[in-house]
Amino acid sequence: MSTTSSLPWAAAPAVSDAKALYARHTSGFEQRVADTVAWLRRATAEHPGRVVLANSLGAEDMVLTDLIARHQLPIAIGTLQTGALHAETLALIPQIEQRYGLTVDLYAPQQESVVHFVRQHGEQAMYQSIELRKACCQVRKLEPLSRMLGGRSAWVTGLRREQSANRGTMPAVETEANGRVKFNPLVEWSWNDVWHYIASHDVPYNALHDQFMPSIGCAPCTRAIAVGEEFRAGRWWWEDESAKECGLHVKKPEAERALA
Repeated sequence: MSTTSSLPWAAAPAVSDAKALYARHTSGFEQRVADTVAWLRRATAEHPGRVVLANSLGAEDMVLTDLIARHQLPIAIGTLQTGALHAETLALIPQIEQRYGLTVDLYAPQQESVVHFVRQHGEQAMYQSIELRKACCQVRKLEPLSRMLGGRSAWVTGLRREQSANRGTMPAVETEANGRVKFNPLVEWSWNDVWHYIASHDVPYNALHDQFMPSIGCAPCTRAIAVGEEFRAGRWWWEDESAKECGLHVKKPEAERALA
């Protein structure tokens, strides 16, 4: 694992151009792109008409969206409209549809569940405890994701090993407990790779990346990172590092799966 001082965002100067700051061509880049396209083609070949990109509207998923469109791959695009996203994040949806001619399917939480949660715990519940924050994620993200994946036999994510220690050994493809296959075709990409691709192909991206937010989630749970901080330091910054997952990409223990 790289040390903090070697990370591309660790010594960020006071600029507001993510492409200028992060985009770097590194050895093996072209092969990593080719490998990613091969993984995407495999997903469509093995799961025709039943694969979706879970697009968080972050930089990595915009790279995958561009590759899907560029290679005309039959992969649906879905995103979780949590009801708490930044305006800058939502602004990408029409840009995707206009630029690529692709439909972005939106999956919102059940309104009655949101209302009940807020009435019971308040608008600021996520700051009160890890349990309440994860309960909010359950309502706003996990339940909508279950509908996004309904009827799908595979899904694609923009996860990379470099993003966190928890993701450091993540495979490019994995089979989940329910038999659904999860493709992570960017696992070997660096943050420099992501932005080199964006810069090379003029890929639309979330304007919040220009404000030192490399990892972007719901507005109450995302802040800019400071010099020297890790990639995901701006997510749930009030929590212990080991807790920083919403549940979308966390494997359940065997006992918990048996009860699910």
